[in-house]
Amino acid sequence: MNAKFLDGWVIFVDPAKPREPRPQKPAEPESSEAGLRINKTVGCQKKEPMNTFFHHRHHLRSLISIPRIPISRPLDFFVRSPVVAAPKMANAASGMAVNDDCKLKFLELKAKRTYRFIIFKIDEKQKQVVVEKLGEPNLTYDDFTTSLPTNECRYAIYDFDFVTEENCQKSKIFFIAWSPDTSRVRSKMLYASSKDRFKRELDGIQVELQATDPTEMGLDVIRGRAN
Repeated sequence: MNAKFLDGWVIFVDPAKPREPRPQKPAEPESSEAGLRINKTVGCQKKEPMNTFFHHRHHLRSLISIPRIPISRPLDFFVRSPVVAAPKMANAASGMAVNDDCKLKFLELKAKRTYRFIIFKIDEKQKQVVVEKLGEPNLTYDDFTTSLPTNECRYAIYDFDFVTEENCQKSKIFFIAWSPDTSRVRSKMLYASSKDRFKRELDGIQVELQATDPTEMGLDVIRGRAN
């Protein structure tokens, strides 16, 4: 791990070394009242009064001159480490690219109603969102739900027809983010981080729905959200 990158930081590793024995400190001499240095090892055990101790301490401070360095900014005293660019996490922040065919098929569904639904998937090799399946206009909502994989995440567009309480025929375009609980964690994170960018490419989405199991995107839920 020495000199390796980890989450934008550089790791430096030093091997462990045995602790070296510490040298014994020599006996500290004491100061006498006359200002002479008397070593304890000689046998002189004379102690000074407290006022003499503070006198010598003040005298030593006066002998040491500490230069004052003008500081333009407080941060000038700190050593700044070079900025290390964080590694790119496979489009985790901005999301995967969107294949042009995805936008084309969505415009056909929106303007011409050529399809009942469109299912999209993320191709990790191409690093972009691509069209996986197109549903014919005569297919039902059950056909749409059975087309979604049970253990993998997907994006889906569904054109839902319904009749209002005023007996008016209407339709709404649903965007469904299918993320089942049994799917891989990496897949969930990848689809979640790419969802906003993918939605911006599809102009005309009216209702968004997030589903982790079939009950969260049942036909009753769709009808309720449409009204």
